[in-house]
Amino acid sequence: MIRDFSTGDLVLLLLAARWTIVLSLIAFAGGSVMGLLIALARTSRMKALRHAASGYIELFQDTPLLMQLFIVFFGANIIGLQISAWTAAAVGLTLYGSAFLGEIWRGCIEAVPAGQSEAARSLGLRQWQTNLLVVLPQALRLAIPPTIGFLVQLIKNTSLASIIGFTELTRTGQLINNATYQPLTVFIIVSLIYFALCWPLSLASRRLEIRLARRG
Repeated sequence: MIRDFSTGDLVLLLLAARWTIVLSLIAFAGGSVMGLLIALARTSRMKALRHAASGYIELFQDTPLLMQLFIVFFGANIIGLQISAWTAAAVGLTLYGSAFLGEIWRGCIEAVPAGQSEAARSLGLRQWQTNLLVVLPQALRLAIPPTIGFLVQLIKNTSLASIIGFTELTRTGQLINNATYQPLTVFIIVSLIYFALCWPLSLASRRLEIRLARRG
């Protein structure tokens, strides 16, 4: 039975947005940890580590995120690991995020002048000390704007989790549309909620880029 779009539906969409936020934060946190390890492997002196990290990045950057979510969700169940859509979405987005963050941070690490590392080693610091105390703090400053920019992309990409059955903002919009048959109203509101989540981050990213460019 088709019904009218109501205030209750708007509340449901706003409540569903919290799951979009939670999924984004989990994927970003997990992707950050893995991404840092990948970035360090990409800039390592060990050739095997560099090639392994490069292959990982190419794999996840050159395949659609939707296919990655399908493989995690259906693949895990095929091999006997019964995982929920929530777990599959979190794992899939974490792997996806780690590949992109690893490449972003690799570029930022390599942007730190080589003279900084040479000076640190001349003072007797080991390689890990040089990375931790000299290179990474400078790379972090450069990495903030593109990292925030990627977080915006990650928030929007959580909408693909609806395809494997995870009920976040987009999936809730689909369910409400099926009940009300008012796609224009429903998905305009869904889009506005995504905009409200992403626009402040995009604005912050642009301001940081401008500020860093002036300092440079």
